Amino acid sequence: MEDKIKVLLVDDQPLLRMGFRLILEGEDDMQIVGEAADGIEALTHADSLNPDVVLMDVRMPRVDGIEATERIAKAHPDTKIIILTTFDLDEYAFAGLQAGASAFLLKDVAPEELVTAVRLVASGDAVVAPRVTARLLETYVRSGSGNLPAKNAEPERDPLLDDLTPREQEVLRALAEGLSNAEIAHRFFLSEATVKTHVRRILTKLHLRDRVQAVVYAYETGLVIPSQGLDF
Repeated sequence: MEDKIKVLLVDDQPLLRMGFRLILEGEDDMQIVGEAADGIEALTHADSLNPDVVLMDVRMPRVDGIEATERIAKAHPDTKIIILTTFDLDEYAFAGLQAGASAFLLKDVAPEELVTAVRLVASGDAVVAPRVTARLLETYVRSGSGNLPAKNAEPERDPLLDDLTPREQEVLRALAEGLSNAEIAHRFFLSEATVKTHVRRILTKLHLRDRVQAVVYAYETGLVIPSQGLDF
């Protein structure tokens, strides 16, 4: 049997942790390795338990979820973090993605969606609701929030972009639009296996953790410009 996905639950509300535990422990391929009630406990458990996926609340005492996400992402690059938010365009979801989270979920997520999200993030091949992720970033670029360039600003070009082939730059732009591997394959008349290869090379060349970080990068470097008017 394949190794189970090790999940760490981080939320200051015991009832929420219990609910997530009941859902995920019912899956044969998942194991809850620990629970934390604040960011300090999350950091300690991440070091000792080495989880594959962390479900991370944002508003917690002592150290909040954004700081905990940033510190875990730096110390444990193989650990994937899912931010738990109240609204899909919450500023905390945006900050969490910038801090290194791989995805975000609403706290009232349906059980089957929670299970699917954990599997997707653990696999590293996909992200949760990529179009919502792109729409979130688009919203904050337009408002000039965070560290992303404002709509009419001229971001500084990253020299690492020159390491990408023209095809890889096209695939990166498609990722930033929220397209899936299948949709990218259809757009460029490629196989899905070839698209996966391009995505892996893009992440390696740009020193990025995953696809969500690639979307953030595309906005931060101006590869995708808000005035282009992406269709969501």
